[in-house]
Amino acid sequence: MSKREIDFLEMDFSEVTRRLGVSRRVFLKFCAGVAASLGLPPGAAMAMAEAVADPKKRPPVIWLHGQECTGPTEALLRSEQPSFEHLILDLISLDYHQTLDAGAGHQVEDIKKKTMLENKGKYLLVIEGAIPVKDNGIYCKIGGETMLDITHEAAENAAAIVAYGSCASWGGVQSASPNPTGAQGAPEVLKDKTVVTIPGCPPNPANFIGTVLFFVTYGKLPPIDDKGRPKWAYGRLIHENCYRRPHFDAGRFAKDFGDEGHKKGWCLYQMGCKGPETYNNCPSLEYNNVGGGVWPVGVGAPCFGCSEQGVGFAKPLFSLSDVLTHTPPNTFPEIDDREGPQGVTATTAALAGAAVGTAIGAGLVTARKVNEKDTSDADE
Repeated sequence: MSKREIDFLEMDFSEVTRRLGVSRRVFLKFCAGVAASLGLPPGAAMAMAEAVADPKKRPPVIWLHGQECTGPTEALLRSEQPSFEHLILDLISLDYHQTLDAGAGHQVEDIKKKTMLENKGKYLLVIEGAIPVKDNGIYCKIGGETMLDITHEAAENAAAIVAYGSCASWGGVQSASPNPTGAQGAPEVLKDKTVVTIPGCPPNPANFIGTVLFFVTYGKLPPIDDKGRPKWAYGRLIHENCYRRPHFDAGRFAKDFGDEGHKKGWCLYQMGCKGPETYNNCPSLEYNNVGGGVWPVGVGAPCFGCSEQGVGFAKPLFSLSDVLTHTPPNTFPEIDDREGPQGVTATTAALAGAAVGTAIGAGLVTARKVNEKDTSDADE
C-alpha cells in the first residue's frame, strides 16, 4: 500500500460526511462509483473524495434559465439517489439560480453581478434552456435583460460552461420547425467558447453530477465529443447496450402497445424506438441510478431520441429510426414459437442474430485496428 493510500485511509472525513448528511462509507462508495462511471483509474476516487472534502475547491456557480420547462433542475432535485440533492448543493457554491434563489428582484441580480466580478475565470456557468436570438433575443427576458445578452455576459469570464438539458445543448423543442423565436442551444450562441453539453429531456442527473465532480477534482471538464458531450456518458448508442438488443438481432419486434411481443419484452424498433441513432447511457445507468428498468425502454416505451439533435422533437414519434450500426434485420423470417417446418424458431433466430452481430463486431474491431496501425505508421 502506497503512502498516499495510507494517508487517505487515515483522512478525517467527519466534517464532509456531516455536511452532506451521509456516512463515510456511503460517501466513499459514491466517489468510487462516479470514478468508475467516468472510466477513471481507482485512484481517481480518492482524488474526488479529497476534492469534495476541501471547501476551497467548491466553485461558485452562475445558473441561467432560458426557454425551457425547468425539467433538468426538477429532475436533479428529485433524484432517488440518496443525498444527491445535498451532494450537488455541497459540491458547488450555488450563488445564482433563477429557480432556487431565496431572494428576488434586484437583490439576486446584484449577487450575480458581484459573483462574476469577484470570481473572474473561476466560476462555473450552467445554462438551462434554449436561447432565442431572433429580433435581438426579445422573446426571453430576465430582470429587463435578454437571455441572449445575459448569456454572453456570464460566459465572458467563466472558467467552464455547461449546457444542461437538450434545450440548452441544441435548442430542444423550442427550436423545432418553424422555430418562431430563433431558439438556439448555447454552443450555437457561444461559438467562440467551449461548451460541454449534457443533453436529455430531462437529462440523467448522474451525468451532470459526474461532469461537475470531474471539474471540482481536476479543475477542468472531462473529454468531450464533436458535439460537446462528455464521452464517458454519451460515447455509445443506446441501441448498443439495450437489453432488448438480442431481440432486435433475432428479428423479434413488438408491433403495438400491449401485443404479445410487447408483453414479452421484445425490441421496440418497429414502434419507432430511436435508440439505434441516439447516444446516451440510459440502458447502463438507467434513470436516477435506482435500477429496476427506470427509463423509457425499460418501462415499455420506445426511446424518442430526446438527447439527440435532429431526432428528438424532429422525427415523427413512431417513424423508424436510422440504424447507425448495421442494417436492421427486416428481412428475417417470421418467428414461430413452435418447432417444425412452419418457421424459424425463436432460439434459432437468436443464434443467427448473435452470429451476425459477432461477425459485424469482429469486422469493426479489425477495421479499427487496421486504422490505428495506419495512423501509427503515419505518425512514425
